[in-house]
Amino acid sequence: MAAPMERIAKTVIRFSNGLDRVATVTAGVALVILVGAVMLQVLARYVFNQPPPYTEELARYAMIWAGLLGATISFKRRFDPALFSGGGSRFPLLQLAAALMRSAVVLIYLLPILWYVFYGPNMNPARGFLLRHSRTMADALPFSTFWVAVAVPIMIVFILVHLVARWCGDDVVPPPDSDAT
Repeated sequence: MAAPMERIAKTVIRFSNGLDRVATVTAGVALVILVGAVMLQVLARYVFNQPPPYTEELARYAMIWAGLLGATISFKRRFDPALFSGGGSRFPLLQLAAALMRSAVVLIYLLPILWYVFYGPNMNPARGFLLRHSRTMADALPFSTFWVAVAVPIMIVFILVHLVARWCGDDVVPPPDSDAT
């Protein structure tokens, strides 16, 4: 009975590590785009006196993606702030209570946001966050703001997977380029 549970736990942790690698690469790309767009904006504005209309919007959208994916990276690596860790306690019951409290805080915060990503008031999907953004175009760029808004549920799902990995025993986080699970 323990062997299948251990395999499931290792699979969840491996999946969480894979998501962390995806988030790290994607956030890095978003940061490069952000810095590039800001540099182009500054150069075009102050050197050529002709800033392109899309650079500010592109930098803003890249910042959203980098920030939300950065939150998942921070959570995975336990850089997130903890009001009470309980880790230094000699009492296993206190450590368990602290872990349950941390998990409850994450769930209480993220699950309602995930709900409203798909459903608006009165459980109306037409008024959900993503569906509203699917009908809105970016001001200066030729795409729907859905591609910006989708970062929110992606961030939530990544963090929820990382939380389940913690429950499965993901206590030690390997370096980003390590293949250890």
